[in-house]
Amino acid sequence: MTGLDVGAVRAAFPALSLGVAHFDGPGGSQVPAAVAQAVAETLSGGLANRGSVTAAERRAEDAVVAARNAMSDLLGCQPEGVVFGRSMTQLTYDVSRALAKQWRASDEVVVTRLDHDANVRPWVQAAEGAGATVRWAAFDAESGELPVGAVAEVLSAHTRVVAVTGASNLLGTRPDVAGIAAAAHAVGALVYVDGVHLTPHAPVDVVALGADLFACSPYKFFGPHLGVLAGDPALLDALRPDKLLPSSDAVPERFELGTLPYELLAGTTAAVDFIAGLAPSAQGDRRARVLASMAAVEASEDRLFAQLLAGLGKLDGVSLIGEPARRTPTALFTVTGTSPRLVYEHLASRGVNAPAGSFYAIEAARWLGLSEAGAVRAGLAPYTDDEDVDRLVAGVAELCP
Repeated sequence: MTGLDVGAVRAAFPALSLGVAHFDGPGGSQVPAAVAQAVAETLSGGLANRGSVTAAERRAEDAVVAARNAMSDLLGCQPEGVVFGRSMTQLTYDVSRALAKQWRASDEVVVTRLDHDANVRPWVQAAEGAGATVRWAAFDAESGELPVGAVAEVLSAHTRVVAVTGASNLLGTRPDVAGIAAAAHAVGALVYVDGVHLTPHAPVDVVALGADLFACSPYKFFGPHLGVLAGDPALLDALRPDKLLPSSDAVPERFELGTLPYELLAGTTAAVDFIAGLAPSAQGDRRARVLASMAAVEASEDRLFAQLLAGLGKLDGVSLIGEPARRTPTALFTVTGTSPRLVYEHLASRGVNAPAGSFYAIEAARWLGLSEAGAVRAGLAPYTDDEDVDRLVAGVAELCP
């Protein structure tokens, strides 16, 4: 397997020169210089609305086409099914409203208590508006696992959509999405996957996952702040979102309200190209290099995460929350006698960024019995190294008896 040179990866991120150990990647990664440069060059290169007459129009068109192709290579989807929006939250609201136009009072929607609220509330509210019923799938609070059976038992012939996370942004849990999708498809339901926390940590194949619709956020994998939705073009063509009368009715444009942020799309393409180069010895087209690089990322993060869990596990007073068997490198913990906020602030004073809260996974936090203060979350990234892990453990140790 091609390996990850963490030192070389770190050198690509200007922010890391400030000496901070970043464990806040689940909320947004740091950005490599190549991505910032792509954004700046696009903004300064002459732009207009998309078209084919002027050079400025063609630059805008090229930015859109390149970004769709890049996300296709990252996710294993068709470029014609890639939709860009302001955020994953916005895209999920838009899709849920479009789907809800087809729902009746006898229909049902399944959401899970493991998910970020961006993959819960839009569906709950859309169901309420249509008079449909919401069914809740619960995860095991002790292990943090969401078994296929927990979703399957709330499915019925009336289920229209199952909304499930690819990886929990709170616990790191990676449910068996393919198994859940198979159960959902067996009753004729669509599957909407929140891939925001999964995409930065593992190779993604939306077809293999069984995701009819898959949403993610480039700013979690080195890119700019926007959202991406990937779906089968034929499925998207069957949806009628609200839109302006003169705007394009073509797919995927009908879902992209207003002028796209061309500079952010250029940055997204640069981010995918950066990912494809993380394993320099990887061969083949960009999709093949992305898969090899993300496999290398996964191996590197798994090693460092084991080191982090072992270090925190040895400290008296530290309670690790959830032990899912398959997870992203995301640790949630508390320190006896010290509020999560104070742990967060103490670590920040030591140049370690590991925030505290429930991180919008409000249903998961409640199911776990966490207080409103939540817990401390430490998430690894491809630029995390051994020294970062040691600094975090040492900082927490200073708060322990």
